[in-house]
Amino acid sequence: MIRLPDPDLAPPAATPAKHRSDYSQWFPRAADRAASAGRELLALAAPVECVCCGTEDFSLCGPCERAVRTLTKAPFRAEGQAPALMDVNGSVILPVVAAGVYREELAQALLSFKKHGQGQLASVLSKALGRAIQRAAGTMRGFCLIPVPTTNSAFRKRGFSPVHLMLRNLARSGGLGAGSLACALRKRRATAQGPRAAVDLPERIRALVSSPAMAGGQKGLGRGARVKRVRGSMRAGPALFEPDIRGRPCIIVDDVLTTGATLAEAARAVHQAGGIVVGAVVLAATRPPDSADPAAAPGATARKDA
Repeated sequence: MIRLPDPDLAPPAATPAKHRSDYSQWFPRAADRAASAGRELLALAAPVECVCCGTEDFSLCGPCERAVRTLTKAPFRAEGQAPALMDVNGSVILPVVAAGVYREELAQALLSFKKHGQGQLASVLSKALGRAIQRAAGTMRGFCLIPVPTTNSAFRKRGFSPVHLMLRNLARSGGLGAGSLACALRKRRATAQGPRAAVDLPERIRALVSSPAMAGGQKGLGRGARVKRVRGSMRAGPALFEPDIRGRPCIIVDDVLTTGATLAEAARAVHQAGGIVVGAVVLAATRPPDSADPAAAPGATARKDA
């Protein structure tokens, strides 16, 4: 009797190896290969390094991107360290939610995004800002997100407004939730007689409005100097193709919180235009430089008006 070989013990027939891929169709696989080749060519033409650790071929490498996400995964209330947003009795004038603390990878990524034209970091930072907006808005619906405008000189230098760019990225990806973007704030041009905000004020209050804004940014300025610089520097009003903020809840959005002077001025302008300011959101919060404020130094005296 002839015994036939057991088919279960027979070796499998040789078959050509298949490409292991997450794609079941050829065209997304081809697109992925083309994108990978394009990134390699771009890395050869314009080499990049991670803005945090210096790893080649990445503007923000994987570990540093995870560090940014870790630093911004738990948004928190930050107005307690902003003197301009707190009353003398300790009550809150304007609640602020920060995505993270201005330190380590978050600080470096934000600085590179703003100062060194690393626009590709906008996607990572936008997601962090979106988490803070969700925390601030909660279940509120129909609110307006109002970005703080950058100065004209900074816009000419950078070519973009960091806050506006992050919010527009969120708007395209649906990260604004139940809110809508309203670019209602504008910088007010200062004149030789002072900001235009002082024109309609009574004589006894007009002295509180600062002189024209000084040249340069606010970095390194103390609390009093920051307040004087931004007071009366913004205006809010209806803009073409922008939502009307009158009678609507508004959340002001900025990149970094220091003393809160900029947010306080933005809130004043929005309130004057009819918006209902319910709070503010920032990407990062840092401690105010009180030590740099000459008015806070021992022996300093305040000027008394007659």
